[in-house]
Amino acid sequence: MVTHHDVQQIARTTMDLARQHIRAGQTLASVREYCERSLRSLGADSFWYWDIGAFVFCGESTVESVSGRDYQTPDRVIQFNDIITVDLSPQRGGVWGDFARTILVQDGRALLDSHRTTNAEWSAGIQAQEFLHTQLLARAEPSMRFEELHTMMNRCIDELGFENLDFMGNLGHSIERDRDDRVYIEQGNSRRLADVQFFTFEPHIRRPGATVGFKHENIYYFEEDQLTEL
Repeated sequence: MVTHHDVQQIARTTMDLARQHIRAGQTLASVREYCERSLRSLGADSFWYWDIGAFVFCGESTVESVSGRDYQTPDRVIQFNDIITVDLSPQRGGVWGDFARTILVQDGRALLDSHRTTNAEWSAGIQAQEFLHTQLLARAEPSMRFEELHTMMNRCIDELGFENLDFMGNLGHSIERDRDDRVYIEQGNSRRLADVQFFTFEPHIRRPGATVGFKHENIYYFEEDQLTEL
């Protein structure tokens, strides 16, 4: 039986492969094609979000936030020093994975460890994302409502000096079998976190007025009342 962990591992491995593969001079279309081919070769049988396996942006397009219904891979070439966001949506047997990272290209090659960047702006964005996920793990409780989590984490984003770029203003969603059944980390959602089996946390952020954005997405669940990364 396929588990959510299995499908999320497909996404994780694909992201590792993408870091090793990405070079300056590649088009974003070729990166998307590589990621989607890798997802399938590792066991994905389809892509749950509008049949798109990899949402890929680079440079100034990393601040764009669009629905999968409207997404078109930007007609861009990766530069010698560049920033790329990759969001993966594999599915196998109706079970979803959902995983996003920011990949940094320096001196023509993707850094396998983003902490090694010498770009202060990029480093600040990577560290901010890690801090947000650490805060989520430390502060989320099963009885907390999705709207409470939204308020709390948006406050953290503001205090770090960043802004939420999501086109709907949310910070994540439940993991379902039908994308129309998702509930969101958003204002007005009074359901409790424990009401769903799994949910994503995927802040898309930038410094106000900055030309680059950062994404970092994991799936989480509660294990004996302790939030845990899938």
